[in-house]
Amino acid sequence: MNELDALRALADPGKAEQMLAYHKAPRTYLGVANRQIDDLVAEWRAALDPDGRVALASALWDSDLHEARIAAAKLLVQARIRPDDAVWSLIAAWVPDFDGWAIADTAMIAGQKRLVADPGRLDQVETWLDHPNKWTRRAALVGTLPWAKMNNPKADDLAQRERVLDWAARLAEDRDWFIQKAIAWWLRDLSKRDAPRVRAFLADHGARMKPFARKEAARLVQER
Repeated sequence: MNELDALRALADPGKAEQMLAYHKAPRTYLGVANRQIDDLVAEWRAALDPDGRVALASALWDSDLHEARIAAAKLLVQARIRPDDAVWSLIAAWVPDFDGWAIADTAMIAGQKRLVADPGRLDQVETWLDHPNKWTRRAALVGTLPWAKMNNPKADDLAQRERVLDWAARLAEDRDWFIQKAIAWWLRDLSKRDAPRVRAFLADHGARMKPFARKEAARLVQER
């Protein structure tokens, strides 16, 4: 595949060793910087129609190279695309394979666009909350961050926000550090727009969260 060759041509073995030690997920790392991946993805995106992007993203992901999976996710970050069922289906198919924050977060940035485009997909995302893979559970919160960040939410947006807050409450006793961090992240972002709602959540569920997560969620609320 020419695209994989383009990534391999930028390999930095020294940096690759550092990345393996940092990310810890057992796959091949090339040591390619994110800005270099961005440059390649911009070229590929410009040359492909939506179906071509989905096909390339699937192939890159299946290579299991770290940088290729990052590039696959970046290829699908697009606010407007119709139809987008193939894009969403591919992203959702990746979710059970998540095994680290970097690839998972990059993929869910693409996923956020598709969820905002069709909130009906939250029914599928809700099933992730009970998945044995912590990264899959976490993806439900990362993927729904746009609803924590909306400055002027409409009635439907507020309903989706409450739905995700219910998910956060369901996960409040999940002892995994990354889950707790994701809950805190969601609440902290929401506190910039609706501090009273975050205070109410913490009053109801904060005692079930780990202390560091409760403190992080309340940080901006306390500053106010």
